[in-house]
Amino acid sequence: MNKTYNKKLIFRASCAGILMFGIAVLVLGSIAPDLKIKLDLDEISAGTLFSILPVGMLAGSLLFGPVADKYGYRILLSVSCFLLFVGFEGLALSRDSGLIKLFIFLTGLGGGAINGATSALVSDISDTDKAANLSLLGGFFALGALGIPLILGLLRDTFSFETIISGVGILALAAGIIFLVISYPPPKQEHGFPLKGLQAMLNDKVLLLIAFFLFFQSSFEGILNNWTTIWLTDHLMVRTGSALFALSSFVAGMTLMRFLIGSVLRSLPEKTIMTISFLQLFSGLLLMRIAGSLSLAVPGLVLLGAGLAAGFPVMLGIAGERFRELSGTAFSFVMSVALLGNMIVNYLMGLIAGRFGISNLTTVAFTELIMQVILFTFIIRILNKNKS
Repeated sequence: MNKTYNKKLIFRASCAGILMFGIAVLVLGSIAPDLKIKLDLDEISAGTLFSILPVGMLAGSLLFGPVADKYGYRILLSVSCFLLFVGFEGLALSRDSGLIKLFIFLTGLGGGAINGATSALVSDISDTDKAANLSLLGGFFALGALGIPLILGLLRDTFSFETIISGVGILALAAGIIFLVISYPPPKQEHGFPLKGLQAMLNDKVLLLIAFFLFFQSSFEGILNNWTTIWLTDHLMVRTGSALFALSSFVAGMTLMRFLIGSVLRSLPEKTIMTISFLQLFSGLLLMRIAGSLSLAVPGLVLLGAGLAAGFPVMLGIAGERFRELSGTAFSFVMSVALLGNMIVNYLMGLIAGRFGISNLTTVAFTELIMQVILFTFIIRILNKNKS
């Protein structure tokens, strides 16, 4: 295999790319009130806009893997960043609700592809410590997700949201140019897909268990991202501004823990990391369950963010190790299942909240945790059995 590429440069570029994806995930929610006013949208129309982003992300997640394995990463990542550029500029400049829907889809499409492709690329260049390197990468996703609402909040009295989002679009374009000019490992399957390898991948019990673990991981993250502010305002009677601060503490906990896993904790085995994560999740949910005010809810949210930090890096690290020659396709499969989980469970959470009340958020979250513990137990048993 060609070794002329610079692993450090690739990793830094990947961090820049996934930071843009973190922005893409949170940007619509961050500018939703402004878009409603700008486009004169009612609640139903605004909800329709929110539903388009995950559809685009799912399409990007399905496409990136086979493309990366067959053709490599250069064009895939460059085009994906260009799609983000077009999406961000469209959100900033368009006043047509129909065109806004297209730009939201393009943002999701480019973001979903960048998320998967940068993760697969970092896995490919990591001979050891895949989970730790993927955790560092994920830390930059969390920085983007944490940063965009803060930047919009800090600068909204100085610049319009259109100016800020347009500036973010320029950053996406710059990232695309970087991806275009750097060197990469050669495509792993440029002479065609090995059908036996693809069949073995789809029949692999560990990969299937990883996919369903990430189904619950992604939906766990999703319900906390989407429903925590409502839980705080309706259940604890917290003011909206304080609820948004509390939600940012969840993202901050995830960001800090991912950087810790990628640095001082990088030598710990996956089983130990996940055990710590499950204990953090249980403690965080317990604090949320008994919370009567923000004084307990905020520490609970920090623990929940920290506890959810390891899921994706550890699982993708295991998948990348098992399928080195089809890492893109393997990541595409498990990430698509994860995104479906996010969409399905968020929809179910809406039904539960409407029928039984938002207080049941912690009950749904406890159920997610139980499923993750069960699935991880099976994954470790199979891995240990294969080693012996």
